[in-house]
Amino acid sequence: MTGYHDKSEVTDLAKKVQFDMDKPQSYAQYDPDNMLEHIRNFPGLCEQAWKLAHGFQLPQEYQKIKKIVILGMGGSAIGGDLIAGLAVTEAAVPITVCREYTLPQWVDKETLVIASSYSGMTEETLSAFEQALKTPAKKLAITTGGKLKSLCESKDIPVFTFGYKSSPRAALPFSFFLLLGLLQNLKVFKNKKIEVSATIKELHALASKINENVPCVSNMAKLLAQDLNGRLPIIYGAGISGPVAQRWKTQINENSKTMAFYEIFSELNHNAIMGYQLPEMIKECRVVMLDSALLHERIRLRYKITQSLLKKAGIPFKVLKGEGSNALSQMIGLVFIGDYVSYYLAMLNGVDPTEIKPINFLKESLAGK
Repeated sequence: MTGYHDKSEVTDLAKKVQFDMDKPQSYAQYDPDNMLEHIRNFPGLCEQAWKLAHGFQLPQEYQKIKKIVILGMGGSAIGGDLIAGLAVTEAAVPITVCREYTLPQWVDKETLVIASSYSGMTEETLSAFEQALKTPAKKLAITTGGKLKSLCESKDIPVFTFGYKSSPRAALPFSFFLLLGLLQNLKVFKNKKIEVSATIKELHALASKINENVPCVSNMAKLLAQDLNGRLPIIYGAGISGPVAQRWKTQINENSKTMAFYEIFSELNHNAIMGYQLPEMIKECRVVMLDSALLHERIRLRYKITQSLLKKAGIPFKVLKGEGSNALSQMIGLVFIGDYVSYYLAMLNGVDPTEIKPINFLKESLAGK
């Protein structure tokens, strides 16, 4: 990964914060539920989920599909977004993520509908899935339990249950690698064994560079969190890094309790760059560009030109380049960095990365209607 090599910049950043990230023992005061452990275990959880997927067999007729729709919200849906990002260049059928109460009207007998809900109680997902029950589509659910599991069991629908206890967003290794493994079994994706093995190995190597015990002066994730502290993060991505940008945005929202946005190339070049012209609105923005050598050459050129526009407008930015040996590794490696960045930013903000009181309030309010 690139960025933060200027020692003078490191010194300047260090002056901006009061919380000492180089004292991991102090994290517990803001992290009573130990979100750090989930992030630290990310590489191992990816491997665990991948192995679990191979022990689950789907009916042979499920291979006769021509399109896939993944139903989900929040941390349960982002795994589908990452899968869909890979599918553009690698999958045999199109994959769509649906974050709606209403099932797409094009669902038919050649469609596989996958409901992904960590709790099994997500009302949007349940609503769309119940509509899918009235169609000839193939159905599948991934969950830890709840109403979704009971519904599938009552209808004799395949349901993959896993028992990892965490916030839904911390269970991403399961919502992603279980999906990837199951879709490989259905021959939607080619055999990913070698790529997954390399990805997990490279995740462990990356962890040795960005975990909480690595000093701030040489820890890219800590330094980026410092730079984002007190600013408005705007994450740019494209291709395989597009859904990663969305993951960064939601992790910063939920873990760091900070407003954040994301934009996707090349769409952002047709509108977002026009917003660089009002300095009073942009002076506290920080752009993070998630790059990859695997992106289309014209997209790479757009990255460079956009950087020159950002410089001209006086908007600070950083470029993080995926350095894994394959597309999967680069994608998941950038996700891993973002999870650590959002955690360190939570520590700098002095907030509990697990707590989601506003979301719980909203759910409770809806339940009473």
